[in-house]
Amino acid sequence: MKSIVSEKGQVTIPKPCRDRLGLHAGSVLDFETRDGKLIAFKQQTEDIFQKWRGKGKLPGGLSVDQYLNKIRK
Repeated sequence: MKSIVSEKGQVTIPKPCRDRLGLHAGSVLDFETRDGKLIAFKQQTEDIFQKWRGKGKLPGGLSVDQYLNKIRK
């Protein structure tokens, strides 16, 4: 796949590449050059654990303190 650098130095990333990498508006890329090649890395901008916080359920509907007391006996 090819893309052309604009007068402003901008490049359009082809849609198949964006889809494969999960890039969307607002995605942050980190660029570096290695051996004459431009390499981009997708940066993780959000806490990857945030979506899971508060989702766990304790067995028997116990509170955290009750559960810890039960398993420590």
